[in-house]
Amino acid sequence: MSAVDVRPATPADVPLVLGLIRQLAAYEKLEHAVVATEAGLAEALFGARPAVEALVASHEGRAVGYALFFTTFSSFLGRPGLYLEDLFVVPEARGHGAGKALLSRLAQLAVERRCGRLEWAVLDWNEPAIGFYKSLGALPMDEWTVYRVAGDALVKLAQGGS
Repeated sequence: MSAVDVRPATPADVPLVLGLIRQLAAYEKLEHAVVATEAGLAEALFGARPAVEALVASHEGRAVGYALFFTTFSSFLGRPGLYLEDLFVVPEARGHGAGKALLSRLAQLAVERRCGRLEWAVLDWNEPAIGFYKSLGALPMDEWTVYRVAGDALVKLAQGGS
């Protein structure tokens, strides 16, 4: 595979990005969890108050992957960070530099924005991804456990809990 081009997503890319999100969900055996719509994704990416950004990787004019990310903040560092929500490369393009190009561009953005870190989560069974991330110098944060409140539990908590 020759050079991979990485660029910011545009509003015209929303259907493409949503399609890639669905492919990622299928890979992770989580198709049932995808309830995102084009309208909702467009609002999150390009609305009055964008919540997330996306990059699209292309090879010879064909989209082969994407990265979806947002700004976080480290109180200990006193600086922002970038959190990579999704990184996905279509199976036939894996191993040819698209994932590395997306992560490299994210690292460039983190440095340009004076971020203290770039971080993400990976499913513990995804050995190919884990090996790839480690090859780039990423370290697992084994001492941290992710917690989540969603759905009815989130609504209940918002109403005062218990």
